Amino acid sequence: MITLTENAANKVKELLESKSPSTFLRVGVRGGGCSGFTYNLEFDTSLGENDRVIEDKGITMHIDPKSFLYLMGTEIDYLETLSAAGFKFVNPSAKRVCGCGESFSI
Repeated sequence: MITLTENAANKVKELLESKSPSTFLRVGVRGGGCSGFTYNLEFDTSLGENDRVIEDKGITMHIDPKSFLYLMGTEIDYLETLSAAGFKFVNPSAKRVCGCGESFSI
């Protein structure tokens, strides 16, 4: 299961307000970064044939099958500090995370 914190769900809802009603959150993993994989969040309207669909706190998330394997058990949070704001992935499967927190390895 992939979950959102209340902060993350509220931020996604805020961002979705300016999108069409058929827009959903796509969560994924891509190759890249200094540790091997990077997290990807984007708004989408195109359904993937084999997407896993998860709903949490009123947010519909679509995850492609390969990404789902890397993201099982992940919690997505949203943080705002004096110096930065953004989504943070807490992934129990990640064995190593780069210093900037942008990429991970399994």
